[in-house]
Amino acid sequence: MKNGSARPVNNATKPLLSVLGGAKPAVPPVWLMRQAGRYLPEYRALRAEKGGFLALATDPVAAAEVTLQPIRRFGFDGAILFSDILMVPWALGQDLSFGAGEGPRLAPPLVDAALASLQQAPERLQPVYETVRQVAGALPSQTTFLGFAGSPWTVATYMVAGQGSRDQGETRGYAYRDPQAFGEIVAAIEAMTVDYLSAQIAAGVEAVQLFDSWAGSLSPAQFEQWVIAPNARIVAALKARHPDAPVIGFPKGAGGKLPAYARETGVDAVGLDETVDPAWADAVLPSGMPVQGNLDPLALMAGGAALDNGIDRVLAAFAERPHIFNLGHGIGQHTPIAHVEQLLRRVRGQD
Repeated sequence: MKNGSARPVNNATKPLLSVLGGAKPAVPPVWLMRQAGRYLPEYRALRAEKGGFLALATDPVAAAEVTLQPIRRFGFDGAILFSDILMVPWALGQDLSFGAGEGPRLAPPLVDAALASLQQAPERLQPVYETVRQVAGALPSQTTFLGFAGSPWTVATYMVAGQGSRDQGETRGYAYRDPQAFGEIVAAIEAMTVDYLSAQIAAGVEAVQLFDSWAGSLSPAQFEQWVIAPNARIVAALKARHPDAPVIGFPKGAGGKLPAYARETGVDAVGLDETVDPAWADAVLPSGMPVQGNLDPLALMAGGAALDNGIDRVLAAFAERPHIFNLGHGIGQHTPIAHVEQLLRRVRGQD
């Protein structure tokens, strides 16, 4: 829905999809960011077999298997495509690598090279679409399939600096020094992202999420220019092509700018990070807008009473609003599987 208005639901037998359409089931649907990842022994075994992240993510059979692993083990209500937000810069022509213990690298960094020097290679995304087709044909009928992409600001921070950073200072400075050149980078990301998400939807995902992991590093004016405006254009373009495909926006660290993001981007639902007070979010967000989140991943890692109390607080805050239970960010690699099982029992009222 946009600004709280109702939207037809494609399949009422899918709890997560129904919540994105405005439903309020007694038990909220659950999925966890990074639910297909290193805390699972079956994932670690397959990644070791493939020899690296990029090899795993670009092998449709293997990537589909990883996407399905947490569904088989836990029965989550949503399956999230196994891929990476840096597939878009790779398709825009930068070289992408994942060094052991170093994080991803993009070359050449655009702080030193012109965007026009890159040769776009959208064919690099074809394995992702094949992964989607394979997963879509294998999911249980009640499970909603989620695709995703990085939002332009977050993707641009990697493209400009060539790697992640603590404060995104290099990219923030670049945007101030040369807003025209930076705007061209953002526009290129937007265009590729619209095509990328549209192709995911055409291949079988039922909803998509825009991850803006570094949205919290911006000043209010920059947030409006580089987070809200680009995401609003992406959402509008996707809605023109796929009017019934819900879009979840996740502006991590947005804080007090969250209500403006919810009102102005046109997203159907908003993901909340763990620093957001859920009671405050319920009070300030548009009435009836679905929310997703926002348990602290460290509470999940801790388990026990800390986990139960965190779950109960989130559930109580969103008891009168359409709500998808999730973490405030990705599940940590050292999270015990027993704690995920505890979370599911608590959320579903089985303990």
